Amino acid sequence: MSLFFRKPSAEGRARTAIIDIGSNSIRLVVYEGPARLPATLFNEKVMAGLGRGLAETGAISAEGMAIAKASLARFAMLAKAMEVDETRTVATAAVRDASNGPELLAIAKELGLSVELLPGEAEATASGLGVLSAIPDADGIVGDLGGGSLELVRVSNGEVGERVSFPLGVLRIAAIRAKGKGALDRHVHRTLADAGWLGAGTALPLYLVGGSWRALARLDMHQTAYPLPVIHGYGLSIETIERLIRQLGTLPKAKLRTIPNLSGGRIATLDDAARLLTVLMKHLGSETAITSAFGLREGLLHERLDPATRALDPLIVAAREEGRRLGRFAEHGDLLDTWIAPLFGHEDAGLARLRHAACLLADVGWLANPEFRAERGIEIALHGNWVAIDADGRAMLAQALFTCFGGGTESPDPLARLASPERLEAAARWGLAMRLGQRLSGGVAGPLKRTAITRDGDRLTLRTERKQAALYGDAVERRHKALAGALGLTHAHVPDFEKA
Repeated sequence: MSLFFRKPSAEGRARTAIIDIGSNSIRLVVYEGPARLPATLFNEKVMAGLGRGLAETGAISAEGMAIAKASLARFAMLAKAMEVDETRTVATAAVRDASNGPELLAIAKELGLSVELLPGEAEATASGLGVLSAIPDADGIVGDLGGGSLELVRVSNGEVGERVSFPLGVLRIAAIRAKGKGALDRHVHRTLADAGWLGAGTALPLYLVGGSWRALARLDMHQTAYPLPVIHGYGLSIETIERLIRQLGTLPKAKLRTIPNLSGGRIATLDDAARLLTVLMKHLGSETAITSAFGLREGLLHERLDPATRALDPLIVAAREEGRRLGRFAEHGDLLDTWIAPLFGHEDAGLARLRHAACLLADVGWLANPEFRAERGIEIALHGNWVAIDADGRAMLAQALFTCFGGGTESPDPLARLASPERLEAAARWGLAMRLGQRLSGGVAGPLKRTAITRDGDRLTLRTERKQAALYGDAVERRHKALAGALGLTHAHVPDFEKA
């Protein structure tokens, strides 16, 4: 039986909590929503530093144990108050390796928490699956950097391959570096060579999991004024990381604490995390690192899914859920996509997928003030918690929604900094088509099922059933004409539609 017993709620949904006892932090995350990509209802972490000093003493410090006890008591109480259907508590390297790890497990048991002590290989597997849940086409090496350990796992074709766990957590790096210049480089080289991983990532990206590496990406986003405040999918080259190391040597900690969304608890380990990353990429042979917002906890959810659910597109699942939650008529987005698809048959599968996501979100702005619906579209597209989409895709999604919600066909900042003019023009055409479909149908299913829009030579023809011809009012004609103009066509209404 699944370790997640999902008792359906009144709405047919389950609420799941994961308490993750890591070497650096302890975190509670509560999820609810579609099994393929549940939404995060609550997320809180405490920087307990359980792995700090572990290499020297072999034990979790008294301070760390006290923080862990208080944190677990709070998290257990919150999970109960939130009426979660199941709480899963897992522990990783620090608890696994510490001589007094059993003491922490006993504390958790007293609080009603049954802790699964994950072996290194299980930890690596979960991290790999977490990345695949958010980047289904990932092909490379996943590196999950915790406080006490580093997990590496090969992912390709939607599957987890060879995996390994090393005692190279960020809290251990300072002790290795203290042995002298080049000590970390030699240590990582020897560790990878002994395990048969030297050069394993040649010409492949390294997918970064773990708070310390995410903090590095956050720092670079700030330093370069990156226009999209979304860390998932953000890329780092070795040259970029080396530049960050130089900057960390001169930036005061007080300055680092002013950087938005940069966790203060990660500042002390930023330099060690960056130096480990450079030597790791060097000896794996990876030239690019890609940040993943998903990791072990999401992997624990993903591994319990049946194959059919795993195979679902997470972007489409999330967009459909958002449309269901914020739109007026849940089925309308899929119908709208089918209705406008004949106009864009020349586009490839990647564009069709983005267009489908846009259609699923085509009604999420209706509650906003009419003067700000277009801006609301941009906000949802750029800042939404989407995965399996890059910055270019977010910009296209934003352009389509901006146009659909009445913002026009121009591209407001920062869209032009994220996607090419040609891609944004294509997305604007989607937005005009969506806007026409929304006006024609009033957002309900029936009119879309009884009409069709097609390209007929140099004419954009909107067909209605003869008895439904009144649907083609003045407002509909204006939007029909605007779309036809954007496509370089004339427009015509023909009341001769017949269901297939």
